[in-house]
Amino acid sequence: QVQPVESGGGLVQAGGSLRLSCVGFGRTFSSYAMGWFRQAPGKEREFVAAISWSGGSTAYADSVKGRFTISRDNAKNTVYLQMNNLKPEDTAVYYCNADTMMKTITNVNRFGSWGQGTQVTVSS
Repeated sequence: QVQPVESGGGLVQAGGSLRLSCVGFGRTFSSYAMGWFRQAPGKEREFVAAISWSGGSTAYADSVKGRFTISRDNAKNTVYLQMNNLKPEDTAVYYCNADTMMKTITNVNRFGSWGQGTQVTVSS
C-alpha cells in the first residue's frame, strides 16, 4: 500500500469552505473504497465520509451530512472532500484511507497505517 498524501487544509472562518485532496494507493486505487476520517485534539479518530470504488455509493457521518461531499477521480488516483458551511467543531486533522469494502470502511480500527493528514481549523 502506497502511503496517501492529504492536502488542502487550512484556516477558515465558520461558514466557509475547503476542498481536501488525497492522492495515493498506486495502481490499485480504482479497486478500493476510499474514506475520509478526522481526529480532533483530545478525541479519537472518527469516520467522516466514504465512497465506493466506482463512485456510485457514498456514506457520511451524521455530523457532516448535507455539508460535505466526497468524490473521486480514478484516473488521477485522487479522492476529494468538499466541505461547505464549516463549523468550529469540524476542526481536526483529516486523513484518508482505503478499504476493500464499503461496509467495513467506517471502522477506523481496521487501518494499521495512516498518512500525515491535513489540518483543518475553523474559527468562530
